[in-house]
Amino acid sequence: MILVTGANGFVGHKIMEMCEGVIACPSLRNKSEDEIRRIVEDSGADTVIHTAAISDIGACAADPDASYHANVMIPVFLAKAAKNIKLICFSSDQVYTASDREGPYTEDMAKPGNIYAEHKLEMENRVLDIDPDAVMLRAEWMYDHDDTRSNYFMNILNAKGSVSFSSGNYRGVTYVREVAENMDKVIKLPGGAYNFGSETQKSIYEITKDFIKKTGKDIEVKDCPPLHNLWINCEKARKHGVLFSSVEDGLVKCLKDYGILTIGEK
Repeated sequence: MILVTGANGFVGHKIMEMCEGVIACPSLRNKSEDEIRRIVEDSGADTVIHTAAISDIGACAADPDASYHANVMIPVFLAKAAKNIKLICFSSDQVYTASDREGPYTEDMAKPGNIYAEHKLEMENRVLDIDPDAVMLRAEWMYDHDDTRSNYFMNILNAKGSVSFSSGNYRGVTYVREVAENMDKVIKLPGGAYNFGSETQKSIYEITKDFIKKTGKDIEVKDCPPLHNLWINCEKARKHGVLFSSVEDGLVKCLKDYGILTIGEK
């Protein structure tokens, strides 16, 4: 049995939809350590997949205390509660925001550059100190055909006129369906931190130009000054059978799944 936190969120909802043997965890917001322990014990789960978080970077900066409780302390409480239970925690590619290297980044290159990223990295370290068998997933920006949540895929489909991305920026984006499809393999991973998602050798500018052609939309892609790369190397997870489409192929797969590809591409 798998207990999923954040079951109504972007990732948690897809895991609940696609994976077997899952149960939704009640909201852990403002829950104490003892309350979280009882929730885990009463669930009868042998695995906890923790997707709940405050992931808005601006919100975390505006209220660091709330971010710290949600993004550090709740996972710590789960780690203390998860005795003999496999714990999977979603972290973020944001832990590389201040790296002084170009990438693609391996797991030993983490250097956070904002409050959210700092809290995610502290979460990883504290949870692994308590539970060395826990798995930390440094997930990329995920997307789906879902208008209820802002994501790369929908931002492009809903764009009008032009969009701006940098030819000097490299970052993966990942189809959330493939995240859920990989959960059975993730549960078997040895404890530690793993880069998690689709990989690419193209800039986000190149990716977007190609993607827009496949949608058939008439949108200009403007080149803009680069921000920091969030470009990850997922070889560590890949060696354990955690496999994703490339960024480019994942976007095409999503287009096909929802019947959006232009006629010439079907």
